[in-house]
Amino acid sequence: MTEQDGKPFLYVVVCAAGVAADVGVLIGAARERDWEVGVIATPVAMGGFFDAAAVEALTGRPVRSAWRTPGEARPFPPPDAVVVAPATFNTVNKWAAGLADTLAVATLCEAYGLGVPVAVLPCVADALAAHPAYHDSLTRLRGMGVRFGEPYSGEEDRAAFRWERALDLLDR
Repeated sequence: MTEQDGKPFLYVVVCAAGVAADVGVLIGAARERDWEVGVIATPVAMGGFFDAAAVEALTGRPVRSAWRTPGEARPFPPPDAVVVAPATFNTVNKWAAGLADTLAVATLCEAYGLGVPVAVLPCVADALAAHPAYHDSLTRLRGMGVRFGEPYSGEEDRAAFRWERALDLLDR
C-alpha cells in the first residue's frame, strides 16, 4: 500500500494495441475501487497508442517506459497488483520466456518473484493467437498464477474490450 494514503497501488502495463487509447477507462475504474495507479508502457506503446499526458493527468504520476538511472528516486511505490492491458502477442511471449528487455516486461517478470498478483487482458489477432509459441506462453503464465481475461482480437468494436474485467480478476 502507498505510504502517503494507505491505498493499494496498481501498476498498469500498457502495450501497443489500438484499444490502448481507452486505457483511461481502466484507470478510472481502478480509482473508483480505491486503487492508486501508476502506468508503465512498452516503448512502442509510447509512440502514440495512447495519450500519455491524459494518463499522467488521471494518475498524477509520470508514465514510465524507461529504467531509472542509478540514484534516481523510485517514481512509484512497490505494486500491490499489476494489470497488463492491452497485452500483446509480443509482450506475452517475451514475458513467458523471461526476456526482460523493456521496463514493462522486466516489471512483469519481477512481479512473479515478488508474489504480486497479475491480471491480463490479451489483445492478440486471431492469426497470431494460433501460433504455438503463444499457446505455450499462456500455459506457462497460467502456471505461474497469472489471471487472464477473455481474448480480444482487436477486430471487435473497441467498446467490447472489458477493461474492468482486469480488476475483477484481481478480486477473485
